[in-house]
Amino acid sequence: MKPFIRIASGQGFWGDLQRAPIDQVKLSKGDTAIDYMMLDYLAEVTMSIMQKQRQKDPRAGYARDFPDVISKILPDILEKKIKVITNAGGVNPVACRDKIFEVARKMNITNLKVGVVMGDDLMDVLDPLIENGDELRNMETHEPLSSVRSQVLSANVYFGAAPIVECLRQGADIVITGRCTDTGLTLAPMIYEFGWPMNDWDKIAAGTVAGHILECGGQASGGNYLGDWESVPDLENIGFPIAEAYPTGEFFITKHHGTGGLVSSDVVKEQLLYEIGNPAEYITPDCVADFTSIHLEDISENKVRVFGIKGAAATPFYKVSISYTDGWVAFGNLTYAWPDALKKARRADEILRGRLKNLGLQFDEIRTEFVGANACHHELEQLTHINEVQMRVGVRGQNKKAIEQFAMELAPLILTGPPSVTGFAGGRPKPSEVVAYWPALLRKESSQPKVLVEGI
Repeated sequence: MKPFIRIASGQGFWGDLQRAPIDQVKLSKGDTAIDYMMLDYLAEVTMSIMQKQRQKDPRAGYARDFPDVISKILPDILEKKIKVITNAGGVNPVACRDKIFEVARKMNITNLKVGVVMGDDLMDVLDPLIENGDELRNMETHEPLSSVRSQVLSANVYFGAAPIVECLRQGADIVITGRCTDTGLTLAPMIYEFGWPMNDWDKIAAGTVAGHILECGGQASGGNYLGDWESVPDLENIGFPIAEAYPTGEFFITKHHGTGGLVSSDVVKEQLLYEIGNPAEYITPDCVADFTSIHLEDISENKVRVFGIKGAAATPFYKVSISYTDGWVAFGNLTYAWPDALKKARRADEILRGRLKNLGLQFDEIRTEFVGANACHHELEQLTHINEVQMRVGVRGQNKKAIEQFAMELAPLILTGPPSVTGFAGGRPKPSEVVAYWPALLRKESSQPKVLVEGI
């Protein structure tokens, strides 16, 4: 057993800094040399985007950025024995694996093993599941999935760390998953390296908390920091966080020397509060972590100790992330200038709504923001001396023709509404399909992960 391992964060979402994982690998040396790197690419809406891509091209449906990143670091990760774990596989992890093999062959690399975790995609088994009594009820509305079944675009189970651990046991240098928990990408190497039992709830919770800190990339090393944000140095060259983990469950958050950003207990606290509900019950398929038990201590510059974490038994359910089509939406903007910028924008909104009503158009929802006055804080729009205000109007509904008609009513305000208007160079708003989110639960025995490890 290793005395400790270091796990680096390489991506926080699909579209994050491309150089971050490259820096994590290239700078890996000395007392910040890393053993693993996790890259988180997926979000709920990402799955539906990838599903549409795969429908158009059976070779698509994964994060296309990932093979490009691997092409820049593959010799280094093999030489430095750094294992990479990512959910970049999206809805087509095998195709992503094949692309990695293609990259390796072009580089004349023949000693690479890639593990793939499959089975999270439920699209082909949704109907049998429903027929067998798994209603996949919406966790918020309690409606059965059958009420929107014909509109479903994607349906994916959140697997945990266990199948990733199995890939590591089979010698994978790179592990590619579909939809798994963000935290599982970090927890898995701890289970594998330290031999933690899957029911040692405190240690599993500790690894889960480490994963929660790393999952958003630079957000745990000074990015998007709301505290003393002006004190964060050199964000131009931000270094992504690294977890130095020990068999006891204690770990430290740090980053490579000489990189920008900031790792402090305050920064880590903000990330710990990101996207959580009940802090005493952070539920994953691996455990239920108690965030109220977390202790933080600033050890030295850019190094925070995390310890004392408690956990409880995992639930018998997987969470299922389902996306479905729910009508159409369009947004349009006009900008009004001083004097009386806000008054002009408000009057333009009244005129637009009146014309839509006169046309007999109905929408599920119509919303207006006055950017510069109330877009972030609606109740604070009592400002009067504003140089400019952008009126941003959005409509949503099931009738695409009504959405298209709204788009045609915005431009006429330029010559038939309040004065001092600009900002319409982009042309008429274009309707786009609404992708809605349907969270549900599924008993674990109803869906099992599949693992495939192959090499070249």
